Amino acid sequence: MRNFVVALAFSTTLLCPFAAFAQEGDAAAGATVFKKCATCHIAESDTNKVGPSLNHVLGRTAGTHPNFSYSSAMVDAGKGGLVWNETTLRDYLHNPKAKVKGTKMAFPGLKDDTDISNLLAYLKQYSQ
Repeated sequence: MRNFVVALAFSTTLLCPFAAFAQEGDAAAGATVFKKCATCHIAESDTNKVGPSLNHVLGRTAGTHPNFSYSSAMVDAGKGGLVWNETTLRDYLHNPKAKVKGTKMAFPGLKDDTDISNLLAYLKQYSQ
């Protein structure tokens, strides 16, 4: 049985190599990371600030939160099919200006993958 489990784990890693690198994240640690975002964003309520509300951001088409004036680049990204999920948000949070060229978000991004995983875990709480 042990050999079967090892073989299964090994084959899963080969078939889906990114699964080995996936991080669940810690929502409590993500709340600390979110402090970098809180100047411009709110996650726990559907209120826009300098940036759009991040309440229910997962599954949202980019550039579509009501009553927020997005850059044309963000609106165009949404029209082009950009929907915020864990993968697209991870890319955006790593380097916003590379993911959406012309975004007006001034934040340079998070370079630490653990911080991003934790932030995503925090945002998931407000996207269910």
